[in-house]
Amino acid sequence: MDVTPPAAASALALALTLGAGPPVVAWLKRAGLAQIVREDAPRRHLEKTGTPTMGGVLLIGAALAASVVAAAAAGWFSGSVAVGLAVIVIFAAIGGVDDALGIARGRNLGLRAREKLALQIPVALLLGAYVVRTPRLGSAVGLPGTPWHLDLGWFYPVLCVLLVVGMANAVNLADGLDGLAAGGVAIAATALVVMAARVGAAPIGVIAGAVAGASLGFLWFNAHPARVFMGDVGSQGLGAALAVTGILAKLEIPMLIVGGLFVVEALSVILQVVYFRITGGRRLFRMSPLHHHCELIGWSETQTVVRFWICGVLLAALGMGLAP
Repeated sequence: MDVTPPAAASALALALTLGAGPPVVAWLKRAGLAQIVREDAPRRHLEKTGTPTMGGVLLIGAALAASVVAAAAAGWFSGSVAVGLAVIVIFAAIGGVDDALGIARGRNLGLRAREKLALQIPVALLLGAYVVRTPRLGSAVGLPGTPWHLDLGWFYPVLCVLLVVGMANAVNLADGLDGLAAGGVAIAATALVVMAARVGAAPIGVIAGAVAGASLGFLWFNAHPARVFMGDVGSQGLGAALAVTGILAKLEIPMLIVGGLFVVEALSVILQVVYFRITGGRRLFRMSPLHHHCELIGWSETQTVVRFWICGVLLAALGMGLAP
């Protein structure tokens, strides 16, 4: 189980993020790329208005550079690694467009949901087609805790849409408190490094290692009170990175478990909408995503973030225990 190149990718991404952070944050501030807080957010979030955003260019850039360098140095740079990085770049770019439109309009409103999905779904479908047509990958999905596999055939690309698009938007939903998304991704990505090495997919683990290191480095600037936010360019890219790692390492279901913090955040939004509609306007939570509900019942921002991180660690341990 060789985790040396993923560890090297993590260390390099951490160093790049910490080193480039101050000038990048200063540049974002000078460029006027400022956060616009949701109108319906908890009132104490109004103080975040004006904080530089789109810090994901730093985070994703460091992760990509570290992945390429570490994979190439180990002789592990392959078609699968290149495809995985390409998907991350595209999702980060879509998030960047979303950020730029929101800033230009002066409102927390960028791409519409259907516009975003129209860009994301074809990319996920192409990733699924690549996996299906690659003999050493294939369309079978392992069932955690069992020796069984379910072959989805050409329905596998549909699963890829659910995983990649779902996780990208789930991390985006979780990116509402200082450090919550970055810390949660660092935890999940670290677990994926270990699991990928265990199943003989350490080259793909390089991506997860780089993402973990970059996310940890970004926390230096994003911890409460945040000096910079990652924006959709960061959250969309990070979510795609978790999903891509799980898919290319053939750890699709375990990836959902170790990234369960984000799954729960997304489910809280879905349940809120469904409950609101079937009850004629009643709310299941005081506010969704779930982290805002926790704030409104009296938890401080720091308490909410740390408690969610603890849940993330427990889910990561569960996922690693159930994975092959």
